[in-house]
Amino acid sequence: MRKRNIRYQLWLDEKEAERFNRLVKRSGLPREVYLRHLINGLIPTDAPPPDYFAMMKELRYIGTNLNQIAQKAHILNVLDVKRYDENAALLKKAVVDITNAVMLPRKMERKIE
Repeated sequence: MRKRNIRYQLWLDEKEAERFNRLVKRSGLPREVYLRHLINGLIPTDAPPPDYFAMMKELRYIGTNLNQIAQKAHILNVLDVKRYDENAALLKKAVVDITNAVMLPRKMERKIE
């Protein structure tokens, strides 16, 4: 059974349709999702550039290597654990912040009632 069972039909002129299609294409979202974001007071963001995913993959790889190094260093007791943990947390936070800034829609200043 569908969660959304109410259907709306929308009529646009050619200029509005072109702009709408351009915005949807830039976001990388389906039209329905794009409209739901707007209805819920969110501004969809543009799709990230292709190299974004490669950069995030590289950052995650660096984080994985740091964790492996930390495990060995903890066993050998040759690492400033506090300093390492602080920097590993900063890396994790940076990955989350970058992802949120690029991928998540922003709230509208004024929600439509």
